Amino acid sequence: MKKLRQIDKRNLRYHYGNIFGITLIHILAIAAIPFFNWKALGVCLFLFFIISPIGVTLTYHRLLSHRSFKVPRWFEYTLATIGALSGQGPVLIWVAEHRLHHNFSDTIKDPHSAHHGGFWWSHVVHLFYHKAFEDDVKQWSRYIPDLFRHQYYHFLSKYNFLIALSIAPLLYFLGGWPFVMWGIPMRVALMLHVTWFVNSATHRFGYRNFETKDDSSNVWWVALLSAGEGWHNNHHAQANCAIHGRMWWEFDLTWQMIRCLEAIGLATDVKRPVQFQDEINNKEQLVELLKVV
Repeated sequence: MKKLRQIDKRNLRYHYGNIFGITLIHILAIAAIPFFNWKALGVCLFLFFIISPIGVTLTYHRLLSHRSFKVPRWFEYTLATIGALSGQGPVLIWVAEHRLHHNFSDTIKDPHSAHHGGFWWSHVVHLFYHKAFEDDVKQWSRYIPDLFRHQYYHFLSKYNFLIALSIAPLLYFLGGWPFVMWGIPMRVALMLHVTWFVNSATHRFGYRNFETKDDSSNVWWVALLSAGEGWHNNHHAQANCAIHGRMWWEFDLTWQMIRCLEAIGLATDVKRPVQFQDEINNKEQLVELLKVV
């Protein structure tokens, strides 16, 4: 691992909205513990393994961020709505920041570089500060021209907080406060940390199948928790590939979902791995293959 170069935070402004929101969701998650019962835990895990793989890894990441496959527009909107239930913030910012991360991975311009900020910076601390990129619509919108022109994504981004809470009445009707507390704050807190581990752990620990220019690595336990996102070195080697698990032991749940969608005709133009030596004959093709946008 290369020597870390710490980011100078003295000129950065605190993002009080994020600090309040992240702190509140963790306080509520702790407050959910006295409401524990086995059914509430079951609801938490059910929603965790539905909303996170479908809404975040399948949709926000592989479909919207990297266009690893295509689906009909109505189905894309449906999947993005499920993603909004994750409580991970506006979809437009999520995708724009992720594309920026790939363009400048583990450089000083990476918004959550573990190489320049350390583990905790990339895990969560970077969210506690304003980023010039994030505050300027003209800067981040140029990374998402394919999404920015769709009003529905502006709607999901504007009302993302209310959408994330929209299942609260149903949960209360089905199981009272235990279902609400474990189905929303506890589940959201767990989901956030799993997503953050993809930013932090997989750029600090693990093994590498490909010699990429960044510090990305494969971490098996992150892959299991995040439905395949932990095979991160594989992903950075070919960002637009729909398959993240390359070795036989690298189980990739999200890829299995994409295969199912492809089998029933909902997913098309699915990007599969390319054999670099056999199928890429010049530098221009390689640049085109790894291009995020």
